Amino acid sequence: MTERPTALVTGASRGVGAAVARVLGPTHHVILGGRDENALAGVAAELPDARTWPVELTRVTEADVAGIEGLDVLVHSAGVAGLGRIADLPADAWRRMMDVNVVAVAELTRLLLPALRAARGHVICINSGSGQRANPQWAAYAASKFALKAFADALRLEEPGLRVTTVYPGRVATDMQHDVRRYEGGPFEPDKYLRAESVARAVLAAVTAGPDAHLTELTLRPSAGPAN
Repeated sequence: MTERPTALVTGASRGVGAAVARVLGPTHHVILGGRDENALAGVAAELPDARTWPVELTRVTEADVAGIEGLDVLVHSAGVAGLGRIADLPADAWRRMMDVNVVAVAELTRLLLPALRAARGHVICINSGSGQRANPQWAAYAASKFALKAFADALRLEEPGLRVTTVYPGRVATDMQHDVRRYEGGPFEPDKYLRAESVARAVLAAVTAGPDAHLTELTLRPSAGPAN
């Protein structure tokens, strides 16, 4: 039997990360990264070949990635969002979003580069519409997502042996969107947002593109409702 390619997905306990793990599950050995061990175990139980990887991404070390010698796909789906006016956001809020959304991504990628190079792998960054346009009260989050785009663009140029894809979804019907709508004072209306599964299928399209194709950027917007 042919050995399955390996995919590591962060934020895999729920939302887009879990959806990505499910679409890759039929063809890949999936490493499920996240902090909620019970939730990760639940997703792993759905898949034919998966293992959990409980980790705090802002403190990941070489010891955490030991044993991963060949990595075909790395999906950065973990992230945090925080809204507020620039006049009201303290430095800690900015640092938290940069730390999780950018620095943790860069460090995990750095640690896994030997495994990615060995497999001529694929790095996928789940970005946001806020990584293309900044709106009022989204400054810190948008700044982190613009930085994530810059990271992916530079990685693509520095590592020509890898494929690097940035996915820009609009609003997605996830727990994070519940929190956003609570802050905005509006109802949570999932029919107006993207489904996590739709974002996951975009990831799958990038992963399964032929060897002659490199999907560098994919933008998804809800067919109804707000775009960002």
